Formats: sequence, C-alpha cells, structure tokens
Amino acid sequence: MAQFKRNGNKETPGISTSSLPDIVFMILFFFMATTTMREVELKVQVDAPKASEAQKLEKKSLVSYIYVGPPTKALAPQFGTAPRIQLNGAYSSLNNITEFIASERDKLSEKDRPDMTVSLKIDATTKMGMVTDIKQELRRANALSINYAAAKDKGEGNNR
Repeated sequence: MAQFKRNGNKETPGISTSSLPDIVFMILFFFMATTTMREVELKVQVDAPKASEAQKLEKKSLVSYIYVGPPTKALAPQFGTAPRIQLNGAYSSLNNITEFIASERDKLSEKDRPDMTVSLKIDATTKMGMVTDIKQELRRANALSINYAAAKDKGEGNNR
C-alpha cells in the first residue's frame, strides 16, 4: 500500500486575475451610462433666492437655462462686478436672447417644441429691471413658458 506524506509547508494557490479586466470595464460602463456631466461651465455667481413652495421640473431635457449674476471671482477683474447674462457657455447681451431661444428650439423635436421651458437662474442681488428686460426679450422670441429657479427654504417659521 502506498503511504501518503504529510507536507506541512504547502502554499495556497495564487488568486486568478483573469476576470479582473471584465469587472473593471463593467463598472466603467455603468458609471459612464449613469453619470450626467455638467454641460455649461458657470461664469456667473448665482445665489438663488429662497422659496417655500418650490417644485422640481419634470422633463429637464426640455429646459433651456439663462444665467444672470455677477461674474465669478476669477473673472471679476476682467469683467467687473455688474450682473451679466450667460447663455450656454459665454457672456451675452439682451439682443442675443432671441437667437439663443431659436437655436434651443431647433435642437428639440417638432413634438416637444411647444413644451420648451426657459429657466431663469438669477442671482438674488440682481435688479428687477434686468429681469424685466430679459422677460421682454423672451416674449419677442415667443418663449412664454418661464421658470424661476430658486433654492428650497428650510425655515420652519412659515405658518400660514
């Protein structure tokens, strides 16, 4: 009969890493599919006013944003501290709002164009005269669905 030797210095086998690249690529594709990237780099500071009755927008793909506020601290030496309008990624003037709305409408399908909403993200310190001028330009562009972006007020002292 054969005798079995007991060998006390056996090593554990190495971990197989052959499936590791598959796992890494699955995780990479998951994050690529679920992460949304910010499309516009803000060049203005927007400290939105507080609102107690804020609602979230349902279809964000139908929303175009107009940002209004003072330039960021990095751009303030170059552009000053007066509130400026930002359309897409660049500063703009009131005259360009109509063109901006037309280009945003062209990006949407024919079916979704009537549901397009313009969201105004305006700094709380911006004068109302500038907001009124922007609204007049939006009327000229026939963009009548307007949303004012606001931060949710967390105060509990509002009892009505």
